[in-house]
Order: sequence, then structure tokens, then C-alpha cells
Amino acid sequence: MSQDLAGEHMCPKYECAMNILGKRWTGLILHVLLRGAVRFKDIREMVPHMSDKMLSERLKELEELEILERKVFPEIPVRIEYELTEKGKDLRPVIDSIHTWGQKWM
Repeated sequence: MSQDLAGEHMCPKYECAMNILGKRWTGLILHVLLRGAVRFKDIREMVPHMSDKMLSERLKELEELEILERKVFPEIPVRIEYELTEKGKDLRPVIDSIHTWGQKWM
């Protein structure tokens, strides 16, 4: 764990988690995904002002971290959905707490 403010280093796992969650747009994407499986266009509509390139990048990062999974359905046209893994679903209390704090103080 971290020591007092004048002390040593932060816990590496805490720092890693903050690096993931602190990236721009990640919290909003996770908030959308907590509702269930969604398509790219759905996320784009629910998180305005984010470019398609940035959304693609964040989704790829979260998939590599096994926070979400990308499901491809062999249909014509191909349908792709994004859904949180168990690891991602474990973020619900964190995202909900941030939402509650934001509603109260922002």
C-alpha cells in the first residue's frame, strides 16, 4: 500500500488500475458497457464527441486487458458486439461510485 504523502511509492497495482481507468473516454465506455452487450455505433451514439478512431483504440485496449470481449456474429452483414467480461463487470461498484460522486459534486 502507499505510505504517507511524503513517503515512498504508490502500490504498482493501484497505479496500473488508475492508468487504465484514467484514460480519456474509458470511464464513459465502461459506463455504457455496464448496461449489457452493445454495438460500436451504440457506444458512439452514447458517448458523443469521441472520434471513431479513439473509440476503436479504447475498445482494443480494453479487449487486450480482458475487460471486454468482442463477439463477431457470422451474419450478413457481420454483426459485432462488445460486452464486459467478469473482470470488466467487477468494475461496476467503481464506475457507480464515480457516477454518484459526480452527481453530487460536479
